[in-house]
Amino acid sequence: MIRSAAPADVPVIHAMIRDLAEYEKALHEVRATEEHLREALFGERPAAYAHIAEDEEGEVVGFALWFLNFSTWRGVHGIYLEDLYVRPEARGGGHGKALLRELARICVERGYERLEWSVLNWNTPSINFYKALGARPQDEWTVYRLTDEALAELGAR
Repeated sequence: MIRSAAPADVPVIHAMIRDLAEYEKALHEVRATEEHLREALFGERPAAYAHIAEDEEGEVVGFALWFLNFSTWRGVHGIYLEDLYVRPEARGGGHGKALLRELARICVERGYERLEWSVLNWNTPSINFYKALGARPQDEWTVYRLTDEALAELGAR
């Protein structure tokens, strides 16, 4: 079952974000707290959204956290999927596909023309899963990022 996240889901979402970061060998980079998530998802001006995957017993087994982006070329919003995670013991049960299907449904319903995300180059199982759904890599684009000191330095000028 896929449903919109509720404030009570914040602790389990936070735990799964940490699990995902550990899988991606980047747990040391996680700074987000439950309060950060609560504010981003359910605060006065939510900037992100989340969906939860539950198994037959109602246990949370995965999540998708996303936000709106905008294509100047298409002139409409899209969804950027920040994180998709299904607990290892629940993989292969269709939860990841169901989460992506729900986001695709939202895109179609709202007239959004893109559903995008990033995947680490070494994450072959995920890459194969996404390709099987019809997703295609955007190999001609390179992601750039400013953080920490570089962001502060540029922003101070």
